[in-house]
Amino acid sequence: MRIAALDLGSNSFHLLVVETRPDGSFEPLAREKEMLRLGDVVAREGLLPEEAVDRAIEVVRRFRTIAETHGVDELVAYGTAALREADNGPEVTDRIETETGVRIQVVNGIREAQLIFEAIRASVLMEPSPALCADLGGGSLELSVGDRYGLRYATSLHLGVGRLTAGLVRSDPPTQKDRHRLRRRIDEELSDVLPDILARSPRQLIGSSGTFCALVRAAAALRDGAVSASVNQLTVSAEDLRTFGTLVFSLDEEERAQLPGIDARRAELLPAGYAVLEALLDSSGLDSLTASEWALREGMILRALRKHDRADFSDDPRAIRRASVLSLCRRCNYREHHAHEVARMALELFDGTWRLHRLDEEDRELLELAALLHDIGDHVSRDGHSRHSAYLIEQGGLRGFSPDEVRILSCLARYHTRGKPRDTFPAWQALGDEDRDRVMALLALLRIADGLDVSHADIIGPIAVHLQPERAVIEAPARGEGELETWMFHRKHALFEDVLGIPAALELNRARHDEFEPDTVAEAAGHG
Repeated sequence: MRIAALDLGSNSFHLLVVETRPDGSFEPLAREKEMLRLGDVVAREGLLPEEAVDRAIEVVRRFRTIAETHGVDELVAYGTAALREADNGPEVTDRIETETGVRIQVVNGIREAQLIFEAIRASVLMEPSPALCADLGGGSLELSVGDRYGLRYATSLHLGVGRLTAGLVRSDPPTQKDRHRLRRRIDEELSDVLPDILARSPRQLIGSSGTFCALVRAAAALRDGAVSASVNQLTVSAEDLRTFGTLVFSLDEEERAQLPGIDARRAELLPAGYAVLEALLDSSGLDSLTASEWALREGMILRALRKHDRADFSDDPRAIRRASVLSLCRRCNYREHHAHEVARMALELFDGTWRLHRLDEEDRELLELAALLHDIGDHVSRDGHSRHSAYLIEQGGLRGFSPDEVRILSCLARYHTRGKPRDTFPAWQALGDEDRDRVMALLALLRIADGLDVSHADIIGPIAVHLQPERAVIEAPARGEGELETWMFHRKHALFEDVLGIPAALELNRARHDEFEPDTVAEAAGHG
């Protein structure tokens, strides 16, 4: 699957086209950037004039053409500070959509910070943690605190480098008064959020987006005498940054553009960018800055990927079925381990009794999926949960199943505890005789499997079924005596005997605690 992300930022518009993989990773196929400096215009005029809008439309149209040339399956476009703050922002986004066909979602600062954090977490090693992540755009500064386990805090401030430059830098090179004005404004904005940030004890500062990456690259070049091709995970000390900052404020824009590692189009913004960085270093007490090359557009890709399940990337046309079932299970907060244990044992029973039931691979798949779904009704209420499970299955929008297959799953969930299906149950009433026979055979196996995990404690190991002339012996290792599981077997095996026409017996062999492991058991059933 190919996804394109259009990041319509206040400084620059970016396009990222990627080839995605089922494991959540992706490979960039195309990158484009156009520096429009819309944030500067909004800071000065409060809105986007006609010529700026025309230019934005031209860039978006070109980016869409590039994306389509790469055969993208999905295109997402986000607008940030300049578009959300311009007085005519809604009119501008409507016009862009009308003239380019690209629908723009204007995101607020908090959402922007969350997406950026996800990108940074996927790009940079957060050690030590937690990390204070700072993304400096043209119109806003997004700050977040978190670690590899997740986000703890996020905020957005009106400290964009374009906004600050347009409003507060009046000389070139900047004067001492310019520098003081910048620092005063930055400290005022930071003062409201610093207590929340410091309360989370950040131990590392990570910077993303163009200006911070430029500062890291240039400071490292000044230190090392060479420009690094990549700055991702590149760290420079606060001392090296301050040395470079002193240089920045002593040079005019043309001279700054000649500094190693500096894009000439960003030279005007460096003083304000360094002023923000200096304030963050001083206020946080952190002594270095690590760069992340991933930012909002990569966060957009990661978010788009999360909306898809593995079936969307698979060449197996039936993968959509399992993915759809698991999606419903997760929406219902299913007891994952219990569901997979029941599925594992149900499949072992199916395979061991094939000479009796003679069902096929499609029936085997339905049994496994029914086992995963059987208890989702707990999401509504434990009382009458089998009825709730059946209802959720029928109303859950399962993809890739025929109506009769949905009815079979519903019947298996509805009667997995006890009783026999009745014509008063609509799903059962709608099934033909052949499908009813399938339900009864699968139900006999599902009931026993569910009973053998009654404690939800991994008591029963891999099951072997020995078909003897006079009975079917279900044998398995067990941790402990398995008294409760044996008791439940005797309550649940009657349907097995009625449908498969042979008495059933359970033989549990006491195992050492470490004789079988859950991962091994899961792998045997295809869940490893």
